[in-house]
Amino acid sequence: MIIIGLTGSIGMGKSTAAKMFTEAGAPAFDSDETVHRLYAPGGAAVAAVAAEFPAALKEGGIDRAALSAWLVDHPAALKRLEQIVHPFVRQAQLDFAEAQRAAGARWVVFDIPLLFETGSADLVDRVVVVSAPADVQRARVLARPGMTEEKFSQLLARQTPDADKRAQADFIIETGGSLDQTRAQVRAVLDALSEQD
Repeated sequence: MIIIGLTGSIGMGKSTAAKMFTEAGAPAFDSDETVHRLYAPGGAAVAAVAAEFPAALKEGGIDRAALSAWLVDHPAALKRLEQIVHPFVRQAQLDFAEAQRAAGARWVVFDIPLLFETGSADLVDRVVVVSAPADVQRARVLARPGMTEEKFSQLLARQTPDADKRAQADFIIETGGSLDQTRAQVRAVLDALSEQD
């Protein structure tokens, strides 16, 4: 079974591509969705995160908006948060991959927003980077609820530049065109991997 690491900067179309991989027969593990579960009331990471960031604890869970707002003022604390949360996410990835392997999957996709930033490229067999022109990315991100120019700039500053990601990719999926064009590129990646088997 081949483990594909899917990554890309904010607003590049990663979630859309992950859904397309799943539809094409490569089940995708969603790191963001896993963090939502870990932060929900009763979630495995709630106690550890709340101990370090008590202002983020609301109604028995971690309030992502409160946590995000606190981190804007204390950017150095982000590393500590990652040290707490990443082991939980990693275990969930391993469990997911094992279940898919047992089910006979040929490929699985790990949707990891900060693949390069967290050193997770070593955990996958191939890296797929989704990318779009900067103006398309900017328009997508600024259309999100609660997004500001300042927040967008801070998020971009924390991420490996798109050009660097592209340089380290095994495959690049351009998402600036139509959904059908993106879907065709997803299929082409899986076809290429099939030939490498």
